Amino acid sequence: MTNKRNTRKPVGSRPSRPRNKKRPTSKKKNRNKWLKIGVISTILVMFLSPFLLFMVAYLMADVPKPSELQNKQISHIYASDSTTELARIVPADGNRQEVPFEQIPEVVQHAVLAAEDRQFYTNSGFSFTGFGRAILGQLTGNSSAGGGSTITQQYVKKTLVGDESSFKRKAKELVYSVKMANEWSKEEVLGAYLNTIYFGRNAYGIDAAARAYFGIPVQELNASQAAVLAACIQRPSQLDPRNNFAEAEERWRYVLDGMAEEGWLSPSDRASQTYPETIDPATIPEQAPEVSGPNGLIKNQVLAELGNLGIDESEVQTRGLKVTTTIDMKAQNTTVDMVNAELAKQRENVRMAAVSVEPKTGAVRAYFGGNDGNGWDYANAPLQTGSTFKIFTLAAAVSQGIPTSQVVSDASYQLPNTVVPGGGCRGGCTIKEALKRSLNPPFLRLQGELAHTTQDTADMAHALGVARSLPGIEKTLTENGAAPFEGITLGQYQSRPLDMAHALATLANLGVYHDAHFVERVEAADGQVLYQFDAGAGERRLAKKVATNVLEAMAPIAGWSGGNNLAGRTSAAKTGTTQLGDTGQNKDAWMIGATPQLATAVWAGTDSGEALISQYGADIYGANLPATVWKNIMDGALEGQPAETFPAAESMGFTRSGGAIGPVVAQPQSVPTQQAPVVTNTPDTNTGRQETIEIPGLPDITLPGNVTNNVPNNMPGTMPGNLQDLQQQLENPRGQNTTQNQ
Repeated sequence: MTNKRNTRKPVGSRPSRPRNKKRPTSKKKNRNKWLKIGVISTILVMFLSPFLLFMVAYLMADVPKPSELQNKQISHIYASDSTTELARIVPADGNRQEVPFEQIPEVVQHAVLAAEDRQFYTNSGFSFTGFGRAILGQLTGNSSAGGGSTITQQYVKKTLVGDESSFKRKAKELVYSVKMANEWSKEEVLGAYLNTIYFGRNAYGIDAAARAYFGIPVQELNASQAAVLAACIQRPSQLDPRNNFAEAEERWRYVLDGMAEEGWLSPSDRASQTYPETIDPATIPEQAPEVSGPNGLIKNQVLAELGNLGIDESEVQTRGLKVTTTIDMKAQNTTVDMVNAELAKQRENVRMAAVSVEPKTGAVRAYFGGNDGNGWDYANAPLQTGSTFKIFTLAAAVSQGIPTSQVVSDASYQLPNTVVPGGGCRGGCTIKEALKRSLNPPFLRLQGELAHTTQDTADMAHALGVARSLPGIEKTLTENGAAPFEGITLGQYQSRPLDMAHALATLANLGVYHDAHFVERVEAADGQVLYQFDAGAGERRLAKKVATNVLEAMAPIAGWSGGNNLAGRTSAAKTGTTQLGDTGQNKDAWMIGATPQLATAVWAGTDSGEALISQYGADIYGANLPATVWKNIMDGALEGQPAETFPAAESMGFTRSGGAIGPVVAQPQSVPTQQAPVVTNTPDTNTGRQETIEIPGLPDITLPGNVTNNVPNNMPGTMPGNLQDLQQQLENPRGQNTTQNQ
């Protein structure tokens, strides 16, 4: 028997390799090895670098002790020299006594935690989900994507890192929040937060908030009241129940539901809660020191403008702002002194306002609305403007090709309910002469020649700077959205002295408009510049040729008005006077006038809408008391400055045919009897002759004697409009028609 060879391989022997495959070289092995090392190292760096950076930042961060952080930040308002303090804004918490954490009721603590951070006692001081949302917001440009900050984060943001929207600030917030959570106790963090956070109503800290909303100390708050305060934290002013009750109540329910869910409020207690009554904010005692005199009214204007610039109440109260205004102390001191000097000679019920605006920039250089810094601001109040509004009709007329040399009839003018008496020029005169004499019929006729009649007067006034809307008045210079009545050219509608100075400044700047403003620069305590005004080139609202012709027509009026020419300077001016119903006495008197450097409006009236008479019993007109004060203000404010002049009136390059506007027939000098006159516009001379007219739809106006709001919502009438193109028709003393513009 033949033995077969055993072909089975011994156990443990290697299987034979296919002959067509080669073993990997040592070079390829090394390449793979280093590639693996590189990948692993990159991954480690990606994960460890942020951690290492965080640890370095954490070690370097210096978190103050609870006692080292100060909450007070006083903001200062300065004149244009940046050194003269006009007013200061002391936050309400400046007089606050911080409440020890032990004295803050648990129900208050729980309400705030339910509103802002329900995991406060378990988190590490930072919300990574909130951080992720903030990063997403930065990448997508969606500011609403951020949120979810813990109480520790909120406190760090308010006191240490600020609220700038950036990766760097958010990273600093993370580091400080975590380190604070490790170095401070939870009670210290929550106590500091409750004593720092803003609750609205100028209340900083939980105790100030309890007093501002309920008139009680924090120790007396119940669950319902605590939930109201906690609900306000997210958006203090908007969630004040006096401002937005529906949304405030919705947030209040959210807080109470959170307290119940966390076991801080029993279901039965939750079900029994009702929304508590809050006190009227107007009854809260003022904690900031009062600003004496006219500076208090300047402060109000500055605060309102800061809000319009996006610098909110919280920043004003917490960032220690240095606000540099446009107020020139030489002009301001002169204004206050000159007004008070003349008021001292008048009856006790006489009041005055004066505003000066720089034409080239729109800067308000002087502002006087009264001597009570917390009282009625007459410079910001709607008042009937009288014949000062004729300049807007004149500007509109010149813009449409009617020269100042155009002859206009001075015959009596028929209004729907009355006749406006004529005869001031014994038949007719140029627009320019009618402007100087402040004659009413010529300007009513001139306005009727405009393409859109009264609407053109309103539009011109708006274009030059008269406000289009004001608090309580959605649209000014209109009759329920329709064109204004004919009396607009005679000052039937109301305007503020601030508006009249602004509009005149645009005219004095040869038709180039700048926003009227009080704020020049805003800088925070940390040196950050929050705002810097840039005048720029302005916006042309009126052709230069038109402006020079209107200004030339206004040139003789200061001297015509009681001899109030400026010292060594020419000017462009206009007076205005309105009568008190059918009494034959006056109630408003104006003088507005400008040089290329300064435009000033002066108003005189009474504190209760009574007759405006001097201490000797004589009627006060725009040509006497206001004109005298205007001259004194302008002379003092411009003393030492070059005597600039307006350019000569430029030729308009057109002629007008068709003869005089209206019948040029000699009129008797007697004044016809009027029926139930409502508005009186008085020629502003010292002759004492008065023209009384009735204008339909115009309400009587009474200014309260003790009002704290600057512009009341219930002030009747409408606000200032466009009265700029009607001052060039009274130049020809012979009553001849002139075709070439002067």
